[in-house]
Amino acid sequence: MSQVFSKSPEHCAKQGGLTIDKSYKKLFFAFSSFFSIVLAFIFLIWLTLHPAKPQFSLREADIYQLSLSGTHLLNSSIQFTMLSRNPNKKVGIYYDELQAFASYKGQQITFDSFLPPFYQGHEESNLLTTSLQGTGLPVALSFGYEVEHDQTAGRIVLNLKVNGKLRWKVGTWVSGRYRFNVNCVSVMSFGPNAPTAPLSSNQAAQCSTAV
Repeated sequence: MSQVFSKSPEHCAKQGGLTIDKSYKKLFFAFSSFFSIVLAFIFLIWLTLHPAKPQFSLREADIYQLSLSGTHLLNSSIQFTMLSRNPNKKVGIYYDELQAFASYKGQQITFDSFLPPFYQGHEESNLLTTSLQGTGLPVALSFGYEVEHDQTAGRIVLNLKVNGKLRWKVGTWVSGRYRFNVNCVSVMSFGPNAPTAPLSSNQAAQCSTAV
């Protein structure tokens, strides 16, 4: 006597479900492996090239106005020129969202000035010039005393700063955005016999850069 076995619909559904689950797992594993290989390849390129941070130096700075209205409202006008250099032989740099300002003894003495974004090729250099203004800018009550003290000492020290974001470019690949900060120190003669305006510094000075 022959025996006939029949499978219930519920049993077939379970087997079909297992087959679909295995297919999804294989697809997910293949995609994960491919994605990991791509990331490892990009990371290997990054380690091989190891891009150096850009270099900045201050070329010229001029103070056209630095005066108080009342006891703590400052009017300022400053212009400076900076040299930006990309030291990398195989990595380009996109500069985005650049903003510059001046500070004196830890106080910001101008409003932010925005510079246009630009691309810097391999081992390329660019001159950046910007004008900084401040009108009715609140400062500490000790500001006037500090300036008079510096005038007696014969010099004034300003910090000229640029903040922004950059992206590295290797071939057709472009990285995400990284914040960077540039700080340039400008020392100007500021004695009792110094000209009223502009106070100038034409000595090139290396700037510190943090990325």
